[in-house]
Order: sequence, then C-alpha cells, then structure tokens
Amino acid sequence: MIHFGTDGWRAVISDTFTFNNLRQVTQAIADAVRSDSWINGEASGLNPDPHTMVVGFDTRFLSDRYAVETARVLAANGFKVHLAQADAPTPAISYAVRNLNAIGGIMITASHNAPRYNGVKLKAAFGGSASPEQCRKVEIYLNDNETQGRGPNVMEYEQARDTNLLTRFNPIPAYSEHLRKLIKFDVIAENPQRIVVDSMYGSGRGVLRSVLQGTGCEVYEVRGEMNPGFGGVHPEPISRYLGALAGAISMGYGSFGLATDGDADRIGAMDERGNFVDPHKIMALSLRYLVEKHGLSGAVVRTVSTTRMIDRLAKKYGLPLYETPVGFNHIADRMLKEDVLIGGEESGGISFKGHIPEGDGVIMGLLLVEMVASYGVPLSELVENLLKEVGPAFYERKDIRLGHPVSKDKMTAYLRDCVPAEIGGEKVQEVSVVDGVKYIMSDDSWLLIRPSGTEPVLRVYAEGRTDDMVKALLGFGQKVALDVM
Repeated sequence: MIHFGTDGWRAVISDTFTFNNLRQVTQAIADAVRSDSWINGEASGLNPDPHTMVVGFDTRFLSDRYAVETARVLAANGFKVHLAQADAPTPAISYAVRNLNAIGGIMITASHNAPRYNGVKLKAAFGGSASPEQCRKVEIYLNDNETQGRGPNVMEYEQARDTNLLTRFNPIPAYSEHLRKLIKFDVIAENPQRIVVDSMYGSGRGVLRSVLQGTGCEVYEVRGEMNPGFGGVHPEPISRYLGALAGAISMGYGSFGLATDGDADRIGAMDERGNFVDPHKIMALSLRYLVEKHGLSGAVVRTVSTTRMIDRLAKKYGLPLYETPVGFNHIADRMLKEDVLIGGEESGGISFKGHIPEGDGVIMGLLLVEMVASYGVPLSELVENLLKEVGPAFYERKDIRLGHPVSKDKMTAYLRDCVPAEIGGEKVQEVSVVDGVKYIMSDDSWLLIRPSGTEPVLRVYAEGRTDDMVKALLGFGQKVALDVM
C-alpha cells in the first residue's frame, strides 16, 4: 500500500495516510538513516551528527499531530529530534537540517496537492531532498519490516522531551538570517514596494511579511490565516487558483503580487495589471538580474520542461547550461557537484548560488522584490523587456488521460522512432530523450511528451514563438494520445 518514491510518500488522509502507516514509514527512515551506507549519499565535506534529525510540518489537517508522531518514533530509535514549534516552509526546515548539522530531516507536507492529501518529504544533510538511492533504501526497509512483522519503536512524547531526545525549536530566525546574506535588503529599503502576498493558507504564511519588516515595504497578505482545507482549492501558485491575489491587486492593496504554495517551496507572481507571471519568466528574470546586478556567474540548470528563454540568456552571458529530467532532485545533484548560478523547474521550484539546493518560494519572492526595487520599473515592464530580449515565449501544458495503461519505455521508443518532419510549419531540428521525448523546432519552439510512470497519462508541454504554434504543438501531442488509446 505504501510506495516511498524519490519525492517521498504522499497519500490520502485517513485512507492510506494514517498514523499507523506513518509510524511504519518513519521506522523505515530511522533504519535507513542508521545504516552504514546512508552517509555515502551525502555531499562531500559534510560531517553531520548521525544521531540528529529535524522534523517540520505544514498547515494541512493533522500535520502537527503527524509531526509529533514522527518525532516519537525517531526518539525511540535513539535520535535527538528538533521538532518545529509551528508550521514552517519546507525550505526553512531544509535549511535547519544543514544549520543544525543533522543527518537528515522529515517534512510532513503534501506540498501543492489537494487538501485531502498529506505526505512525507525526506531531507538529506546538505539541505535538500534525499537522493533516489537513499529513498530506495527507505523502501527496502519498509518492505522488509512488513515482511518480518516488525513494528515501529515509539516513545511517549513527555519521556522524549524529559530525556532531551525531543526539543521544540523555531526554524524561522536562522532561516531569515541566512536569507539576509543573499538578498540585498539595502536595495529594497532604498525603493520600498507595496506588495500583496498570497500564502494560499500554506506554511509560508507570515514569513515574507516578517522578513521584509524594517525595509519600508507595505505588505498586504491574503489567505494567511490557518485553514487546513486550503479553502477547498489546491494550494498551487498557478493562475487559476490565484483569484484572491488578483482581487487584492485590483483593489489597490499592492503594485504586484507574490504567491507561495502549500509548503512554500514554489513561487508564482502577478504584475500590477493582474497578469500572472509564471515560473519560466521568474527564473529568466532572476538569471538576468543575478548576472547583471549581482555580478554572479556559474552554470545554469533547468529541467526539460522549462523555457528555452533560459538557454538564450545563458548563451548571451557565456554560461554553461544543463538540461535535467523533471524533479528538483536532479537540479540539486548539479548544485552539489559544481558551481551553479541558478537552477529551476517549470513548476516554480527555483534556487540560486549560496542557498541550499532546494526549491524556495520565499527567497525567490524576495529576489523579485529586490529586482523591482533595483530597476525602479513595474514588474510588467520587466517582463516586457525580457520578452523583447529573449522571447516571445508562449507556454502551455496539458495532461491527457489515456484509456488504458501504456508502457513508458515503449511510448518513449515510439516517439523517438517516429519523429515528424515538421510541426506547425517548423522543421523538427533536434530530439531530446532526457525525460520523455522532446521535439525542438527550427525556431526554438518545442514539444515535450512525457508518459507518466504511475498512471495512464501523457503529460504534454509546449513552448512556441506564437500562440498558434503552441496550439499546433499541443494538437500534435493530442493526436499521439489518440493513436495510442
């Protein structure tokens, strides 16, 4: 019933995500972390305390109680557990893992998923997601414990606290201090902004507002109160879920808006006209700003489903560019191995040099504030200038449900072997098979088709120089779906 994948474990509350199953998963994590081979997956140069773990949680239904239960199991297995006092962003917990020199961390969250879900994210000592190898080790222990009939070790909360195996802590002060080393708050203070922040009822609530205190910025927050059901919407910062943010901007509460997801590791934005600024544009704007205003350099890393505006900027600045499969863990691998300036994915997980290798909606929101303050022009004008320089770029994604399961390997082979000569009047110039199959056109438009590995779904992504080109690319993707149904 429980599958612990590279993104941890996610399930429906009270269906599969139960206290009993959570204890079993936590026991498997404890077993894996205590194993001799666990540290082999960590970044070189780190010497974490093998007996220290960090536990955090988001605002979802029962997340606080799930976190306590997780801490009880870890304490019973001999770990000294630092348990967050209140809900906190995933990147704040990830930073705490590194800051407290812990061997790892557990974040109770289902991120941007629907309110009925909860989940477990496993963090490694370097402050990012555990490696696929480490996650596989957890699943091995999980299956072995079930086969052998071994239940979890559990310690009473009061006993764990009285014996100093469990300590409550606030991760925000140290996290905020770290952010102040990377964001130029003096630049923000010289040109304070009026900002609307939409926390989407997630665990980023109040964080941007508190960090910006003292800069002169006026921050108006919407959906910042505790609401474990997220108001019945997915806490995902994409256009169709940001009506509250658009409304606040139209009412004059701010000159632009920032939105973070359920655990604040993703970012979305809105300009002063209420136009959604997607993560593609946010990452491209950030790359340009970090080079031109911060004077930074380094490799640029993006997932296969992220805009090629990034490629054009990297070429302009003479920076190496790497394309990875979908998933921030692949970006983190690059950030750990070499000098990376910025890395990000189309879903809004972005990080840059000096920060932990983890998507972080809070720091990217702060960088946008700094950017607008520094350039002294509205966000809409920054986007327009970007598109004039490296655009235009129209983007859309569709998930097409198939009538029956399809082998991911067979579908990928089919798409690779049956490359069309052209789509939408543009010649197919290059084919990438980094993750799914990506057709790159002669005008730098592209179509990516990724068969899901877990359900009968084709994920179709398209970026074109015109809206008509995007429609043509998506139309081809839909035709492929019909051919395999």
